[in-house]
Amino acid sequence: RGPPAPAAGVATLAIDEATMKKAAQIPVVSPDVYEWGPDGVHKGDPVWDIITLLAKKDAAAEPLLSSYMYMSVLSHDTLEQALSFVLANRLADSTLLPTQLMEIFNSVLFAADVDGVFVRDAIRKDIKAIYQRDPACFSYVHALLYLKGFHALQAHRIQHALWKRGQRLLALTMQARISTVFAMDLHPAARLGKGILIDHGTGVVIGETAVVGDNVSILQGVTLGGTGKDVGDRHPKIGKGVLIGAHSTILGNITVGKGAMIAAGSLVLKPVAPHTMVAGAPARAVGQARAPAPAIEMSQEILDVKVGAESDRGGPTERFLSFRGDLSNRDLEEAMRVEAERKEREKDERLSIWDAEECLDSSVKDLEECVEARAKGAKKGKKMRTMQADVEDLPDDVDWYI
Repeated sequence: RGPPAPAAGVATLAIDEATMKKAAQIPVVSPDVYEWGPDGVHKGDPVWDIITLLAKKDAAAEPLLSSYMYMSVLSHDTLEQALSFVLANRLADSTLLPTQLMEIFNSVLFAADVDGVFVRDAIRKDIKAIYQRDPACFSYVHALLYLKGFHALQAHRIQHALWKRGQRLLALTMQARISTVFAMDLHPAARLGKGILIDHGTGVVIGETAVVGDNVSILQGVTLGGTGKDVGDRHPKIGKGVLIGAHSTILGNITVGKGAMIAAGSLVLKPVAPHTMVAGAPARAVGQARAPAPAIEMSQEILDVKVGAESDRGGPTERFLSFRGDLSNRDLEEAMRVEAERKEREKDERLSIWDAEECLDSSVKDLEECVEARAKGAKKGKKMRTMQADVEDLPDDVDWYI
């Protein structure tokens, strides 16, 4: 039946066959080497070339979005211009107009200073990180236009540059807008590296003195917070390649070593060694991360399955049973059976406990009745060890009895 007719009033883009063929054959991963012009503006940008080609392809495939693609992407000459336009329209309100915000954003994105060069390089590494690590992101255009984790991260990079310039009131204004629009609270003073993925993003909180290294992945609901009311350096320091699972909380001026992994829902209060996986509340080490950089692989697995591991901290024996994603049902059943047998052995080894002094004063008949009552109260199938001793023969020292 042919392609649908364009809607009235909607502009369409004429795309030649050669451009469409080139767009279909673009590489999945763009080169890592970029060249900068003398004015600090990126020249010959492979990431931007890919974005424009894909935007043309998307506009042709969905005519109703052709005007949106043109205004957001194709009408601009650089990635910085397109990003400034997208962020300004996302963060604008009745008092902060898009044109005002674009002027503010461009003052950072096109700056020829060190901060400007850092931000421009970080933008490209962030886009690549999202595409490579998030299977739900199907193109660079998707990340640029639709993913709020990426939008909030780039808005933070701009507000951080403003904070460093001394424009703190403006930076705090942007923080408030980011919190309102994206449901993420990122303090302008927080220092974030390059190649960062904030997946989904809702509920992410990063405090004032927090530091996040390169190639870190942060899932929704993560908090990098402080403790108490003391000022100064009070927030976590996250190393390179760290994966922080959903709804994890890391509190205090502690270090999470490079390549570490924080399991979902963990409460981390103490430093984490490099390449270590921690889990629980409070979090404790449960093994070594399976990948050297879990954030890049998005691998939430530990190296080995351990059953019955003794705790190095003493006290009650701590054990965990790790179910890796590649285990078959038979492997899982076997691991569960081994764990169940271990628990049963613990029950068998546990001595019956009652008041020794009362037993010393009781008769043999009372002692037998006590044992019988405890046996009847136990659940079916539970084994119990009872003491077979004559009260008259009990030694003075009864520590062994308890």
